[in-house]
Parts: sequence; C-alpha cells; structure tokens
Amino acid sequence: MPSSLILSTSPKENGMLNLIRLLWLDDEGQDIAEYAVMLAVILVIVIGTVRLIGTNANTVFSQVASTIQ
Repeated sequence: MPSSLILSTSPKENGMLNLIRLLWLDDEGQDIAEYAVMLAVILVIVIGTVRLIGTNANTVFSQVASTIQ
C-alpha cells in the first residue's frame, strides 16, 4: 500500500480507514450509473416515440380501410 494512504498508527484503524478512503476515491461505479441513466432516458424516448407512431399509424390504417370499403 502506498504510504499516502496511511491515516492512523493503529493497524486495525489503519486498515478500515484505508478501505473507506479507497472506496470513496474509487469512481469506477459511476460509469455504470451513468450508463444506466442514459439507457433509461433512451428507453423513455423510444417507448414514447413508438407509442406516438403506433397511434398515428393505427389512425392512418383505419382511415385507409374505411376509404377502401
């Protein structure tokens, strides 16, 4: 372990404080959270678009069908 991570003279406290510091400084989990938020936004946009297009397409097909009959 680098000497810059030593926060206490007690080995037990030193290990726990170093673990907390390493977890606090570790930012790898943020990437996953950011991707999850982006995926959620994209899904909301896609679902909204599909519902809008689906409703409009249904209306157009109904009008064409009624015109043909």
